Amino acid sequence: PVAALAQTSVTIAETAPVVTLNITETVEAAPDIATVGTGVQTRAPTAQQAMRDNAAKMESLVAALARAGIAKKDIQTSGINLSAQYDYNNREGEPAGPRFLGYEASNQVMVKLRDIKRVGTLLDAMVAAGATNISGPSFAIDNPAPMLVQARGAALRTAKTQADYYAQAAGYRSARLLSIAEGNSGGMPPMPMVQSRFKAEAAADTPVEPGQVGSSVTLTVQYALER
Repeated sequence: PVAALAQTSVTIAETAPVVTLNITETVEAAPDIATVGTGVQTRAPTAQQAMRDNAAKMESLVAALARAGIAKKDIQTSGINLSAQYDYNNREGEPAGPRFLGYEASNQVMVKLRDIKRVGTLLDAMVAAGATNISGPSFAIDNPAPMLVQARGAALRTAKTQADYYAQAAGYRSARLLSIAEGNSGGMPPMPMVQSRFKAEAAADTPVEPGQVGSSVTLTVQYALER
């Protein structure tokens, strides 16, 4: 008998190593809008009176904002609250238990200010018009799209530089781009807002320093290292 001999040859292709980079780039610029929280609080013996008084004060505040040139679209209600208030401190000679003080109503709005140079003046105008609390300001760029384009370009350049470094350091000739994925992008989180409560009129020309704000882009980029 004749035996047939079959020979099988298997070739395993070499797989290039892959470098994955997470790159975040930020572009900073002077802000062109500021957001301020403001509102009024009132207290009265009855809930109805507290809400009525609060509405009158809020109307005065909104009217003052309109006179200052704030568009209606830039004023948004952020919260309306009504609650009973009690004094829990027991005094000598008084019955035990909490003492009813009345009802407290509050109405809060978020105001977008488009003239950065007037932020301090507008804060003072709010207090003069009856605002009992102010929070902010929080600064931002109204249209961050051009800044994000710059940040994307910078992130890609940084990724290429790092990939080339890894290729040369590992003994490879070049790095070939495989994929790009963009993560969450947008304005950097604002600094924590400072809460202020006014019991009297604030001094004129409150100083406000807008500083710089940034827009960030994060890219996940993969490169194949080739000999």
